[in-house]
Amino acid sequence: MQTRLNIQTAGQGLYEITRDVARFVDTAGFDIGLLTLFVRHTSCSLLIQENADPDVQRDLLGFFARTVPENMPWLTHTLEGPDDMPAHIKAALTQVSLSVPITQGAMVLGTWQGIYLFEHRRAPHRREIVLHVSP
Repeated sequence: MQTRLNIQTAGQGLYEITRDVARFVDTAGFDIGLLTLFVRHTSCSLLIQENADPDVQRDLLGFFARTVPENMPWLTHTLEGPDDMPAHIKAALTQVSLSVPITQGAMVLGTWQGIYLFEHRRAPHRREIVLHVSP
């Protein structure tokens, strides 16, 4: 079973999609299986991360801003703005796909784990994630 999840972002940040993904897994009706998530873009990524303390998100954003800053003078791909190539690098350092096991009809996530779309661009974007469940 497969579907597409569209997420409207408001700029850089982590957007939790756990509930939307869980609804899809529930409707898929598999007792045991594997969920695959794939984001169809090159300047955002997917993460499984803590969803209890918002400081984790702030720290992750700060880490990536310091690790891959905008306006690095040696970048050549600058046509789409100063945040575009850093967004591609951040996506390369993270993941564009995730796999989550399904047991008893639900995702096997840890107590504090959530699934996030990690938007690396400053401007709002419409992002598409393909969700696929297989037995």
